[in-house]
Amino acid sequence: MLALRLVRGTHPLVQLRRLLVAAAAAGVGFLLLCALGYAVGHPTQSATSALRLLWCALPLAATVQFAVAVARTDPSTRPRQGLDAVGLGPARLTALAAASTAVACTLGSAVALLIYLHLRGDITGLPFDGAAAELLAADQPLPLAAALTLLAILPVTAATAAGLALRPRTPAQASPQPTGLPWGVALIALGLALETYAGRSGGGGVLAGWILTAAGLAMAGPGLTHWCGRLLQTVRPGAVRLLAGRVLMDESRRIGRPLGVVCAVGSGAVAALALGTDFGPLAGLGAALVIGCTTATLLTAALESKQSRTHTTEALLRIGAPPTILRTTALLRAAALLTVFVPLTWTVGELAAVPLRV
Repeated sequence: MLALRLVRGTHPLVQLRRLLVAAAAAGVGFLLLCALGYAVGHPTQSATSALRLLWCALPLAATVQFAVAVARTDPSTRPRQGLDAVGLGPARLTALAAASTAVACTLGSAVALLIYLHLRGDITGLPFDGAAAELLAADQPLPLAAALTLLAILPVTAATAAGLALRPRTPAQASPQPTGLPWGVALIALGLALETYAGRSGGGGVLAGWILTAAGLAMAGPGLTHWCGRLLQTVRPGAVRLLAGRVLMDESRRIGRPLGVVCAVGSGAVAALALGTDFGPLAGLGAALVIGCTTATLLTAALESKQSRTHTTEALLRIGAPPTILRTTALLRAAALLTVFVPLTWTVGELAAVPLRV
């Protein structure tokens, strides 16, 4: 009961973020059900059905990342004075975060199932004059056990990821480690090489290469962000550059990884535009989910970073630092990140598109 009151009594913006997680989960659930419907309607095309299901892993991963970011910024899961006395210590709060994440994703999956059944005509007859009947295999019975299994993947994965991300850690575990920049560069090179090799045949090889490239960009993001902070502090820096660079170095792990993921998604968009890719309705939904979730994750991580610097900001204002300095440092950090990540995104996207051009 106390856990429900903590969740219910949060700020409306927190509730809005939870609803966004549920909406993203609904989109992923609908894509999974559509992949299942294609497999049911085309039993002889197992390879194509497996590829469609494999492509659903991209929006699913983006949604899980967004759900974890929302759980990290949820004020109801932060340790507060007096909660230990009623049995809500760090471990219980972690379990609460995982449970609230599972509830939001389960809600979205349930909505996806209702929409899917409605479009198939299983509830009130075929809507839209049966326009989606062939796409959703409305003439075939839906295997309910398989549908529920697919819909359970996202809530279980997101809840597990949130629990692992928010679990209590020792100071040694919480301290920042040796950056993954070299490994990230190696994965990017390997992914581009695999895309080049599989570019002619297409299919799963291209997807695997893009996943490796995206993983490399995500792994290299913290290291690149850290080096952006270092570069800001070179050659006789003033107070503004010192403050901006130090913040980037301190927050490199928090904002670097989602920034690298956004860079990966942006490079994929650049490659798709360079190839003139024509997206269908389901591919468009998947692309919108990936772009929306990764962008929302980056904004949520930036909000978390701002919240973690609250005490530092208050201390600077107390000693007489003008508010314009804080705004200038924020703009300087954004400019440094854009200077590095925008050309990187364009370069990787163009290199990924080269082997796919006919």
